[in-house]
Amino acid sequence: MTHVTKTAGTATETVETDAGTARITWHGAKKARLVLAVSHGAGGGIEARDLVALAEVLPAHGVAVARVEQPWRVAGKKLAPAPKTLDAGWRGIWPALAKPGLPVISGGRSAGARVACRTATELGARAVLALGFPLHPPGKPEKSRAGELLGAGVPTLVVQGGNDPFGKPEEFPDGPFELVEVPYGDHGFAVPKRADISQDEAVSLITDAVVEWTGSLG
Repeated sequence: MTHVTKTAGTATETVETDAGTARITWHGAKKARLVLAVSHGAGGGIEARDLVALAEVLPAHGVAVARVEQPWRVAGKKLAPAPKTLDAGWRGIWPALAKPGLPVISGGRSAGARVACRTATELGARAVLALGFPLHPPGKPEKSRAGELLGAGVPTLVVQGGNDPFGKPEEFPDGPFELVEVPYGDHGFAVPKRADISQDEAVSLITDAVVEWTGSLG
């Protein structure tokens, strides 16, 4: 069961899943050829700077953007549930994402990127966009999650901050994915004021990279 509320340029849809009620904020494109679905991490929501920027920029390039709030977030909880519950929520949301009949890029930031990687092949995703992939917990490189990324099984783009404590670009293994570095960026792609790249430039680097990559997907 879904419920849709439309406002200028966007539509909000609630979706019932086995993990609870999820919410999708749609940013439509006039001549959409792809849907990019992106969810948030374990410590934030869809107001993250990268998710907002993608929703603002990509529709003009033929990519509809769906910013997805997992059920735990919609319910107002502070802590994300176990990975299997996140995956269940994503599976439940997927039919609504696929309903327009377009190829769907499964994406997310941090924990959301892990969900996208774990479920991509099963759900038939066209590709995966991993924003700030948490390669390991901060300070614990031995607890690698590289297997999730390497097992995505579809074209994958990783966008990673140069100073991300969850995994710097040089820590990533070789594999079947592309990686774009945001210089000086932390896990949320914030850059320090002393950096020789501004915050706006850092965000533009992300959106430019995703525009180019989605263009290569057809």
